[in-house]
Amino acid sequence: MNTTATRETSPGYDLDASVEALQREGITGLKSAFSREWAEAMREDMMTAFWSAIQRPGGAVGRGPRRWYVEIHPQDFSGFVDLVTHPWVVGICEAMLGPDYQIVEIGFDVPFQGAKYQPWHRDFPSPPETYVERRITSLAFNLTGVDVTEDMGPFEIAPGTQWLDGREWKHEMFPPKERWPEFQKLATRKYPRLGDVSCRSALTIHRGTEHASPIARPVMVLGVDAPGAGHAELHDMMVTQDYYDALPKLVKQHLVCRIVDELIPVTQKHDIEGLVMGSTPT
Repeated sequence: MNTTATRETSPGYDLDASVEALQREGITGLKSAFSREWAEAMREDMMTAFWSAIQRPGGAVGRGPRRWYVEIHPQDFSGFVDLVTHPWVVGICEAMLGPDYQIVEIGFDVPFQGAKYQPWHRDFPSPPETYVERRITSLAFNLTGVDVTEDMGPFEIAPGTQWLDGREWKHEMFPPKERWPEFQKLATRKYPRLGDVSCRSALTIHRGTEHASPIARPVMVLGVDAPGAGHAELHDMMVTQDYYDALPKLVKQHLVCRIVDELIPVTQKHDIEGLVMGSTPT
């Protein structure tokens, strides 16, 4: 964590408290960071992108039955610049990842009615910087596209588990079933509302839960790395020249992307094997 980063306390939130919660629990959040109207437009962007992606090979990756993940380009999300320039988002990135943080991923997860419990997992293996030095090198910001209710398969997370080593787990990501009770004991379910934003270490043990509602629950995911974390290699964000030229300097400084003449739909590289088709590690 970069303790020299400038921190500000603004009306509505205490950045220091958010950073401390993230370090301690592996997750933190800000209520009503954006308007409901803004979040509703984000939901429309996600669902439009989903129905396009599901029709092409590699466009939507299964994360279990009736649950998919879709990567998009910044231009596919009308609120992208608003999100990555929000003072709370910028402040968290600077404090945890340093002044040269890298925006490496934008995408969304969407479970539909019939989605099942996922196995407890983390999104990638823990690096020595985290399990030895207790330093977080990558963050995931999440924004819900609906007001989450109990029947919508709320996100479940085991706070404080971001520091666990995990090298002996399957793929270094899936703890064995005999350890699941300890995560269940720690577990808390999240019920965000439109406009809320959360930030977590993707190493904090978590899972999606059973989704009974006929209403889909899309959630936007913004991935941000410290320099050298290496997750940019798993993604391939593109922007057109005119879009890039119009970006604020703050965004250009941190966005890892290719500048192209024409956007090409994303073919995803980051496939979490233990979640595909709801497979459960043994």
